[in-house]
Amino acid sequence: MEDVTFSRNKTINGIDLYYEHYVHTASDETLVLLHGFLSSTFSFRHLIPLLKEDYNVISVDLPPFGKSGKVSSYKYSYQNMAATVVELMKSLGISKYNVVGHSMGGQIALNILLHYPDYAKKGILLCSSGYLKKAKFPLVLTSYIPYFHLYVKFHLAKSGVKQNLKNVVYDHSMINDEMLYGYLSPFFEDDIFKALTMMIRHREGDLTSEELKNIDAPCLMIWGEHDKVVPVSVGRRLKKDLKNSKLVILKETGHLVPEERPEDVHQLINQFIDAEERVEVTANGSR
Repeated sequence: MEDVTFSRNKTINGIDLYYEHYVHTASDETLVLLHGFLSSTFSFRHLIPLLKEDYNVISVDLPPFGKSGKVSSYKYSYQNMAATVVELMKSLGISKYNVVGHSMGGQIALNILLHYPDYAKKGILLCSSGYLKKAKFPLVLTSYIPYFHLYVKFHLAKSGVKQNLKNVVYDHSMINDEMLYGYLSPFFEDDIFKALTMMIRHREGDLTSEELKNIDAPCLMIWGEHDKVVPVSVGRRLKKDLKNSKLVILKETGHLVPEERPEDVHQLINQFIDAEERVEVTANGSR
C-alpha cells in the first residue's frame, strides 16, 4: 500500500478551512473526523495513526478552531459548519464517506447525516453533544457589547486548560506537557475569541428529537462511563431517537475517548464499518 499524506488550507464557503488528508490507496472507505468545542485535529492524534492503516482519513479543523479561519463574516452555526464540511468533500471529489464526530463534532456529524443523507453513509458519535438549546437572548444581546471577546478570553483563562483537561479525562496521570500545549496553543491570539463571540450569536440549538428520528443512517455511539461533560444519559437518549443506532459504553473512561481509548475506538469503528448489512439494533444491542 502506498500512503500519501498532506495538510493544507482551502477556501470553502468563504472561510479558510484547514484539513489533513491521509490517503489509503487500497481502501474504498473514507472517514471524516470532526473534533469538539475548543479543540482541533490535535485531539485525534492518537486515533489517526490507527485509522489511516485501514481507511482514507480526513481530519478537519472546524472554524474557528485550530488552523482554520476566524473571520467575522462566516456564519458559525452547526448547519453551516456541516455544509462547509460537505463542500470540502465535494471539492476533493469524494462523494461517499462516514462521519466521526467527537462532542460538538458529533452534533455537526448529525447535521450532515440529517441534511446530506446522499453523502454520509454512517455516523460514529464519540460522546456527542445533544439536546442543548440555543444561547438565551440576554447572552446573545450581551455579545454585541464592545470588547465582549475579552470577557470570553478571561472566562476561559480563569478556568484553566489543565483544570479543563482534568474534567474531561478519567485518568489524570495521562495529562502531560504535550497535551497541555496542544489544547492551549489555539488560544494565543485574540481572533479566536472574537470568532467565539460570533459563535454565541450564530449557534442554533442541537437537533430535536423529531429531527433525529428522521436520520436513517446507521450510527455507532461510543461513550465514556465517567463523562462529566456529556453524560451517558445523553447517549441513551440519542439511542432512543436514532432509529438505527448502537451504544457502547467504555469503563474507566471520561469525555476524551479519542485520547483515552484510541485502540478500543479503532476496533469498534472497524467492526461497525465492516458490517456487511445494516442491522436494525434493538435495545438488546446496547452494552
